[in-house]
Amino acid sequence: MADITRRPGWRHLRSAPTAHIRHHRSGRLVHDGTGLSFRFRALTAALSEVPVDDRELAMTFHARTADFQDVTVQATVTYRIGDPALAATRLDFSIDPDTGVWRGAPLEQLGTLMTEPAQEHALAVLARMPLSAALVDGVSAVRERVAAGLAAEPRLPATGIEVVAVRVVALRPEPEVERALRTPAREQIQQEADRATYERRAVAVERERTIAENELASRIELARREEQLVEQRGTNARREAEEQAAADAVRAEAEAARTVRLAEAEAARTERLADAEATRTERLGRAAAVEAREVGAARAEARAAWLRVHAEVDVATLHALTGSRLAENLPRIDSLTVSPDVLTGLLAKLGSGTAGAVGSTGTAEGDGGFAGARE
Repeated sequence: MADITRRPGWRHLRSAPTAHIRHHRSGRLVHDGTGLSFRFRALTAALSEVPVDDRELAMTFHARTADFQDVTVQATVTYRIGDPALAATRLDFSIDPDTGVWRGAPLEQLGTLMTEPAQEHALAVLARMPLSAALVDGVSAVRERVAAGLAAEPRLPATGIEVVAVRVVALRPEPEVERALRTPAREQIQQEADRATYERRAVAVERERTIAENELASRIELARREEQLVEQRGTNARREAEEQAAADAVRAEAEAARTVRLAEAEAARTERLADAEATRTERLGRAAAVEAREVGAARAEARAAWLRVHAEVDVATLHALTGSRLAENLPRIDSLTVSPDVLTGLLAKLGSGTAGAVGSTGTAEGDGGFAGARE
């Protein structure tokens, strides 16, 4: 939309580069082109603004296929006005000199001018195609037919319109039909999924069976090896027992030989000890005999010497020696009680037999001396 600035008694217009402006004043063309900027008087000016940029026209319509199924077609037509002067003479592109707004609706007229031929050609194509073919090849067929039909439409070049491109966005059946058409595919997909699940389960079962067989084979091999191990252990035990028996036999033989050698050594030792003991006993006997002879001789000599000594000593000395020896050999006497009867009898005996007593005393002293010498 052109920018119009109001000034007292005149107006100023400034258009965009994509807008073609035609200015007539008093029936004469004063300004004609794009991107213009000029002043004009509102009372004498007639202005038209024709867009020359590419524009897109979206259209949605229903069509019926050969099997009487309703489909919805969504398409987009790209066009532009190639001859703005011709378009301005065929359609109302005039604008208000005060606001710059179109007085009519030229773009809606252009849309109607292109939508109806496009729908006509699309309906003609789809009417000869079944729904399944339309869903598969209908988009390209409709696009080609609409593009060819609009290019051959005489009103468009006569209005200065050029079709740039035609695009068919979608071609869809009714929701119920679409769900019904999706059902076989969904069922097939579900069947494929089920088949994949069954195959996966079958593979899993096969793998489990393989694993079970491997486990069973492993157990069988383990049992066989355990049997071999038991047999080997028995063989080893027998060999060990045999070797132990052989070792025990060798040990027993060695022990017996050692015992024999020890017995022989002990016998030899005993024999040597017996010989040594006999020799010692013999020597001791000889030594004892020699000692006995020497002791007997010494005692005889001592007794003879003692007798010679006592023979030369007087009686009083002998009595003293006898009392001394008697005192040495008697036990300890703490107290002695002599009764008159004993004393009288003793004195009587002493008085009556002094000589006999003296002789007896000498004999006793001689015995005591002999005993002392023996001791």
